[in-house]
Amino acid sequence: MLHIWGRLSSINVRKVVWAARETGMPFTRTDAGLAFGVVKTPEYLHLNPNAQVPTLQDDELVLWESNVIVRYLCARYAPALYPQDLVQRFDAERWMDWQQTTLNPAGGGAFLQWIRTPEDRRDLSVIAKSVAAMEPLLTLLDQHLSQHAYLGGAEFSMADIPVACEIHRWFGLPQARPSLPHLEGWYASILVRSAVRGVLDIPLS
Repeated sequence: MLHIWGRLSSINVRKVVWAARETGMPFTRTDAGLAFGVVKTPEYLHLNPNAQVPTLQDDELVLWESNVIVRYLCARYAPALYPQDLVQRFDAERWMDWQQTTLNPAGGGAFLQWIRTPEDRRDLSVIAKSVAAMEPLLTLLDQHLSQHAYLGGAEFSMADIPVACEIHRWFGLPQARPSLPHLEGWYASILVRSAVRGVLDIPLS
């Protein structure tokens, strides 16, 4: 049985739990990280020396790094979500890496200030900088999705999982945002998937 370590308040754990649910494989999850602790214990450090979440155990295989875990789960247990054509696969890989290297750093500042910083200690300049960084990236997504039903083309794939988790986090912030109809339509199509229940319908924390 698959075992996932990590708390659902983590965007990276949400990716992995969602991907696992898309596969239909049974799994268990153990809360870990922040208030739950666990990640600094010798047992956990043996699994993940980074002392971070998520970590996946699948029999003898242990993986960390959320997007790698998403790729693995799809490749092994949901091949329809893991493009077999190399051009389509690496197009999906590109969007997954872009989420980690570009989209996540841009949106992280506003998330941390709005959700994890007490109101009397919030730095509005950090929020403004984060919004300024995110807006052109969201516009890029909106333009791409004006011509594609999903990030990788006509069908839902592994590429949509990390980016949708990022959009879930951004859209959940208590701030105004410009209208992005294609991005919003894509996200609405994501929310009707049964695998996102208990993942993208929980409040940010």
